[in-house]
Amino acid sequence: MNPLQLLVVAVGLMSVMALLWLAFAGPSVGKESARRLSAVRYRHSDSATTRVEAQMRRAIASRKPKMHRVAGSNSRIDALALRLSRSGKSWTLQQYLYGSLGIAAVIAVILFLKTGAPMLALGIGLAVGAGVPHMVLNFFIKRRTTAFTVKFPDGIELLVRGLRSGLPVSETLGVVAQEVPGPVGEEFKLVTERMKIGKTMEDALQETADRLGIPEFNFFCITLAIQRETGGNLAETLANLADVLRKRAQMKLKIRAMSSESKASAYIVGSLPFIVFVLIYWVNPGYVGQFFVDERLMVAGMGGMVWMSIGGFMMAKMVSFEI
Repeated sequence: MNPLQLLVVAVGLMSVMALLWLAFAGPSVGKESARRLSAVRYRHSDSATTRVEAQMRRAIASRKPKMHRVAGSNSRIDALALRLSRSGKSWTLQQYLYGSLGIAAVIAVILFLKTGAPMLALGIGLAVGAGVPHMVLNFFIKRRTTAFTVKFPDGIELLVRGLRSGLPVSETLGVVAQEVPGPVGEEFKLVTERMKIGKTMEDALQETADRLGIPEFNFFCITLAIQRETGGNLAETLANLADVLRKRAQMKLKIRAMSSESKASAYIVGSLPFIVFVLIYWVNPGYVGQFFVDERLMVAGMGGMVWMSIGGFMMAKMVSFEI
């Protein structure tokens, strides 16, 4: 094995080790202790200002991007389990990991039989085994989140009608759980079940908010907390919140329509080199087959993929807007 091959193997092994460390390493002990002390202080405080401040912190923190942590989780394994629950599927952590390893093994074996390059097959197999399940899980989480945000204003309006008719908040939550289909009804049903076993409404709602990580539901929790501490007409406050959430959804759709052309261009530009490579390899395998044999072409291909990844990341950031 020449020095160039050794360098490629070393870089690949270092990348795999770095990914494994990012996947299983937890947060620092000092930060975790400070977070737990802060959570205990907020949970057991009798001050209304402190409780509202805690909920505002949770709402803001749920919108900040995190490398591995999901709101309410203490490690990357917990974060993955939380993401699986957010998808609405009955997948377990073991099934997800076994599926990822199975995809990686199948892709690696197929590439090794086609090319005869073990390290290349292993690297691409690991990348596909880690990336494809992650993308599929993101798709289901996004679809369920979208279904929740679409029906959530209807649930709030049903809650408003129940309050105006004289029902207490706890009973109106049960009505929403029964009448609104989809993720909204499922989540409110879980809230009512937690309340039946002795949890307060604020704790049950906040637990759901931490698990979902949806800003609209965080706004709802903050509205209920502020109204309970300050008083006022809860039905009118929730009606205003439903109107704000509808306008927020309309703004998201407008931005999505305005940026659709740029996103389509980014998808076409990003996928065209791979499509051309596959078509040429299908028509004339010997013409591009040197990419799997010649070390110089391997390095050039890796460099091209790195630069394409940087360009795709920049294009994604340019067309990504947060409301």
